[in-house]
Amino acid sequence: MAKKISYFVLLIAVILVSCSKNENQFTISGVITHAEGDTIYLEELHTSSLKSLGKVKINKKGEFKFEGQTSIPTYYLLKLDERNFITLLVDSAENVVVSADAANFHREYSVSGSTGSEQVHMLDSKLKQTQNKLDSLQSLNDLYEGNPDYDAVRPKWAAEYDRIVEEQIEFSTNFVRENPFSMASVLALYQKFNPQDRNYIVRDLQLMKTAASALNSIYPQSEQVQALYNNTLQFVRQEQADRMKKFIQEQGENSPDIVLPDPDGNEISLSSLRGKVVLVHFWSAVDRGSRIQNPVLVELYKKYKNKGFEIYQVSIDQNRAEWVDAIDQDKLSWINVGDMQGSVLASRIYNIQSVPSNYLLDKDGSIAAKNLQGPGLEKAVANLLK
Repeated sequence: MAKKISYFVLLIAVILVSCSKNENQFTISGVITHAEGDTIYLEELHTSSLKSLGKVKINKKGEFKFEGQTSIPTYYLLKLDERNFITLLVDSAENVVVSADAANFHREYSVSGSTGSEQVHMLDSKLKQTQNKLDSLQSLNDLYEGNPDYDAVRPKWAAEYDRIVEEQIEFSTNFVRENPFSMASVLALYQKFNPQDRNYIVRDLQLMKTAASALNSIYPQSEQVQALYNNTLQFVRQEQADRMKKFIQEQGENSPDIVLPDPDGNEISLSSLRGKVVLVHFWSAVDRGSRIQNPVLVELYKKYKNKGFEIYQVSIDQNRAEWVDAIDQDKLSWINVGDMQGSVLASRIYNIQSVPSNYLLDKDGSIAAKNLQGPGLEKAVANLLK
């Protein structure tokens, strides 16, 4: 009798272990055309590293299959090589199916059987579309520069550029707002328009706090969630410094001083320009939005520099050669300063969340307006110079 009980207990234990394995097991399979005989790799994506989970040979029909286990939604890379890969977000018990062609594997593919992977695909595809539109606008601007009617069409392109950026911000923000408990929101919160950007596409700190708290409540063991939660805490702490902006705007106090070196190493203070109308303009030499606005500022400066108008342009760059080259290429003849360490202090006290950003100061150094562009900026400058 005791033996029968022991066998029964052992059988139950085996069944429980088997069920647990099946519940956590997932498969990733699919067909990749023009990749017959090639090797495909599966890697688990960690916050600062990749973990190889194996490799398989793609058969003559282009088919492949991986099996793995996870208890929470986990990010994986499915790779043909170091430049040709896609990102998947796989949960336990999912059977993910991928279809693609080897030539454009990382650009065009379809995925099914995994809600997280489908969301990741949607987020990546939308951002790539946006980046292509912005690149096309920049190429058109560069190609057209120097044509007689360039000044007439440039404001239209700048407005279109801003519209595309805002559309992407709205799309990404709405995704996180509608999916705060989805691990795909981690990707949405960390996406940027390009790797050189300091800021993320989603700029709503309250929304970031909501998503980080929601995800931490159900996936506290996830590395990505832990990183998001800790980063959010850092941003919240920095919020105290950002309150300087509200103080400046609401109290009408004079603008805080900035003292930074120009390209020749001469330190120039913002306060030294008292008596002039000054545009304090934050930018980056590697930021497309900043560069596309520079020609507009050049025309504005030519028109008003002899009437008491000055531009104090603060670079957030870290590469001096790129900064100096951009000044030369864009023919920027006004005051340009930067410490080549991101000008962090100046950016913080003026609450600069993204570039390009600007403050317009009157002759007393008080802030008259913020983030004006095009005709609105020129009108404000003209009124202050009266």
